[in-house]
Amino acid sequence: MDPFPTFPLQEWNDTKQTLHRFEQIVGKTRLRHSPRRNHWWNVPFHLTGTGITSRPMGSLNEDSVFTVDFDFVRHRLVASNLRGDVVSFPLQGHSVSSFHLRFQSAMEALGVDGAIVRASPFDLPDAGRPFVDDHEHATYVPEHATKYWRILSRINLLLEEFAAGFSGKTSPVHHFWHTFDIALTRFSQRPVHQPKEAGGVVREAYSREVVSFGFWFGDDEVPEPCFYAYAAPEPEGLIEEPLNPASARWASSGSGHLALLRYADARERPDPYAAVLEFWESAYQAGANRLGWDVEALACPGGITDPHLAGRRPRA
Repeated sequence: MDPFPTFPLQEWNDTKQTLHRFEQIVGKTRLRHSPRRNHWWNVPFHLTGTGITSRPMGSLNEDSVFTVDFDFVRHRLVASNLRGDVVSFPLQGHSVSSFHLRFQSAMEALGVDGAIVRASPFDLPDAGRPFVDDHEHATYVPEHATKYWRILSRINLLLEEFAAGFSGKTSPVHHFWHTFDIALTRFSQRPVHQPKEAGGVVREAYSREVVSFGFWFGDDEVPEPCFYAYAAPEPEGLIEEPLNPASARWASSGSGHLALLRYADARERPDPYAAVLEFWESAYQAGANRLGWDVEALACPGGITDPHLAGRRPRA
């Protein structure tokens, strides 16, 4: 089995652009119908055994708890509620416009108000175009969707393994419909003053010091899949810190920098998984040390905080 199969952006970009907008439609529904959590943890998708899920959402008082899943094995959207009602339709054969209308019908069949506040893409080039008017994005190649999910699933577990080494506040491993990446974030409790003009998304996401890690499939700025990490606020001298393996680098991104390890470079390592873990760890050490975190106190080798088992993995 190839740990990281080849998946250049140009191979599946048309499907990616369509699927990204499908996920934003469902994600905006999740945003409306879920209790808000710090740093927007209520918003992203989580991985499942066949795709991704919104997780349960809705109103307890109205007995309208419902879930929306993307099934990338059978290539269907599946929406269900606590009453046992299920509505499902194929992902293939839809434009963004027809998916949006079909999804609204599915929500109506479950007794859910499927209306979306700002029913247009978030932070994408066509952000001013309503979903219902998007007949341009209409490509869904099942093989590409399955491959996307399989790669996400492996990286999901790799991020879970990396998460085990930190005993402080950490996000879940989650898949953002905003930037189409999968991420994990470590936090300090040191507040960060974000100016009002930074906007509500940034003010909530970065209200504490963070070092964040993840992977995305490429975009207009970095047109290939990459593993990444960054520290926010970016401490002085961060890009002077070394990264491992040697092919990793610091790259400019907006007003700051990202640590990047190309997916293609990780594939060429004798142990690709170990190379990615080494990369994230080197970026963490760089950011956390420059921010002044107590790295030793926050360490959690093997995911264990039990002092009687420190340094030992529990036996299965």
